[in-house]
Amino acid sequence: MDTTAGDDAIRTERLAKRYPAAAGDIVALRGLTMSVRRGETFGFLGPNGAGKTTAIKLLLGLTHPTSGEAMVLGARLGDRLTRRRIGYLPELFRYQDWLSAREVLGLHAALADLPASSRGTAIDEALTVVGLAQRADDRVVTFSKGMQQRLGLAVALLGAPDLVFLDEPTSALDPLGRQDVRAVIERLRARGTTVFLNSHLLTEVERVCDRVAVVHRGVVISEGTVADLTRESGAVRVRVAGVTPAVAALLSRNGTAADGWHVVDDIAEEAIPALVASLVAAGARVYAVEPIRQSLEDRFVQLLRSDLSGVSSDASVDSSRSDAP
Repeated sequence: MDTTAGDDAIRTERLAKRYPAAAGDIVALRGLTMSVRRGETFGFLGPNGAGKTTAIKLLLGLTHPTSGEAMVLGARLGDRLTRRRIGYLPELFRYQDWLSAREVLGLHAALADLPASSRGTAIDEALTVVGLAQRADDRVVTFSKGMQQRLGLAVALLGAPDLVFLDEPTSALDPLGRQDVRAVIERLRARGTTVFLNSHLLTEVERVCDRVAVVHRGVVISEGTVADLTRESGAVRVRVAGVTPAVAALLSRNGTAADGWHVVDDIAEEAIPALVASLVAAGARVYAVEPIRQSLEDRFVQLLRSDLSGVSSDASVDSSRSDAP
């Protein structure tokens, strides 16, 4: 692998992890190839068992790969100095009930070897960002699950890291809490922090991520911008008034009614003006024509089903597919 950092905060090539077992190796990751650019918010998506947690552990240096290579912030996996520039919110964590929020952050600030002179300021800033400034001296045992999730996020943000891994950061939060996390991610983006987000809430991913990768059975099956993955579906919604029998007949041949709109399926972009002209000629008043885009969730399901059936994904989006060794 080329060891120059370039614009990549994370770069992997055929990264694999196997665990020995009596009945044969357990393949946790087959060959992960992907890149995460500096300063972007990157969504890491996949079903349970796809290898996401293993990938995060490898990138954090918590375990070692069986084969393949990776660079994180321009350094090889496990580099100790680089770890100080990384924040991490694991999916499952637990802090000592008898400690206050401030004490939890103080402990982690010491473990991260933050300068003693700046620890107090760093702790206050992290607590303020996640909305816990008023509960800084309350014990963890008094915190709701959502508040503990905020505390975990505060730990991940200590010391203004260059790269932050967030594993299901909104799993215990109500809609207001999820909105707060989105605001935190926006702040991180504004200051140039790279955010690596693993989440099953695809509506949240769609709202905050610049690019995403979909991993299945230990390899990336699609990688690109959210716009790439939620490309137009080849259908449009048309809102019309003055539906004469001729207009109704035209629409019934081309689509179906839905919530006051008419959905026209399988229409090429260049055919849309002709459709509108035909509707107007038949006596309709056309108020709106909107392309229908797939949701990220719909595209995610489509990609997984295609991979399971052995059908190749769209090459324009699936440019980083890696085959297992």
